Amino acid sequence: MNEQLITNYKDFLNNGKTERECVKQLTRLAEEHGYRDISSYTALKPGDKVYVQKMNKTIAFFEIGAGSAEDGMNILGAHIDSPRLDVKQNPLYEKDFVAYLNTHYYGGIKKYQWVTLPLAVHGVVCKTDGTTVEVKIGEDADDPVFCISDILPHLAQDQLKDKASDFIPGENLDIVFGSEIPSKNDNSKDAKDSKNKDKDKAKKEILKLLKDAYGIDEEDFGSAELEIVPAGRARDCGFDRSLILAYGQDDRSCAYTSALALFDSKAASRTNCCICVDKEEIGSVGATGMGSHFLENAAAEIIARMPGGYSDLTLRRCLENSSMLSSDVNAAYDPMNGGLYDRDNASFLGGGLVFNKYTGSRGKSSASDANPEFIAKVRGIMTQNNVTFQMAELGKVDQGGGGTIAYLAAKYGMNVLDAGVSVLSMHAPWEITSREDIVQAYNGYKAFLTLTN
Repeated sequence: MNEQLITNYKDFLNNGKTERECVKQLTRLAEEHGYRDISSYTALKPGDKVYVQKMNKTIAFFEIGAGSAEDGMNILGAHIDSPRLDVKQNPLYEKDFVAYLNTHYYGGIKKYQWVTLPLAVHGVVCKTDGTTVEVKIGEDADDPVFCISDILPHLAQDQLKDKASDFIPGENLDIVFGSEIPSKNDNSKDAKDSKNKDKDKAKKEILKLLKDAYGIDEEDFGSAELEIVPAGRARDCGFDRSLILAYGQDDRSCAYTSALALFDSKAASRTNCCICVDKEEIGSVGATGMGSHFLENAAAEIIARMPGGYSDLTLRRCLENSSMLSSDVNAAYDPMNGGLYDRDNASFLGGGLVFNKYTGSRGKSSASDANPEFIAKVRGIMTQNNVTFQMAELGKVDQGGGGTIAYLAAKYGMNVLDAGVSVLSMHAPWEITSREDIVQAYNGYKAFLTLTN
């Protein structure tokens, strides 16, 4: 077992609970391995290591190979966003002596899983003077934490009649952010007059604290990007410590091991690339999602600095001739709910790197479906490098399904295969992976980067 890899992986999870935090960590790690921002290069030669980033939330790393750009690249593609709660733009309010932050959930979550947990606030507040204030509250031992309240069992008769999806309405996922002490007799005239005079006392006190600590005003929430995530550190799980319990392992388990595999490799004839994108959990949309032109724009910047210079045809040939592993997680077989899975086609914790020929829902809707010739080539290189792997799909055909960024890369005509880590309790605030699978993912991604045409 590569214990150092596991330790570093848990540190990455602890310090990377948002896309921005992940990009910051990966950039630092890349620079330690000799990578530099592409803006520092006017020309590129074999062996040069560069990165291109977008809005501090999406990043691509390249090591230039000795061959022609038209030969294509070996690409590892992962996403670094995870399900969470986002703070709205006018979030802070007080209701009956309790102050709240109003939220909007992000990605596919079970809303009831997020109540009564210790939560932290991570993100940035951008001010009109051009400064950006970083915010992280709830992770240090002396920090306060936050929480979403729930109905006590004694009064939950109506709630418990609802469907699980309706237990907690989305508009009720507001976090407790502070409180004030009610007057002793709220029905007295003096108390009412006092209450009117000191209306929203808790909110005002919180705004004062925010101003003192961060220099931000209430209006600054309008240009903030604040994410509510589970507070706490990644931990070993199980008495034998064979598992890891942590937030955000979908898909940071694959993003970290993909990036590290690239940093620990040496490009041969083909340029090697690792791209870590945003917004996968909400459809890969926006300027920082895989559905944007980020990959082709980054590749164009690379080609423009290589011998021969840029041409649209060279870019098209580069992308079409590339090979990619869509580094994304798969559902681990759950023995407590085995009826949801086709056991013969399920992935198991500790079974190694998972390959999915296709994703999608039910009749492969919105799927990427890899060519068998490419799968055979990947299988061969895994076997040659003693990488433990398994072939699987998400669950039973009619139970549902899921997608990855694979189909968005496949549109360029390149070969793409989903390859990732098995996750138990996927999309829950705390997810479970196997230490063995993290190691095998790293080994498998590293082996893939030796692929030739």
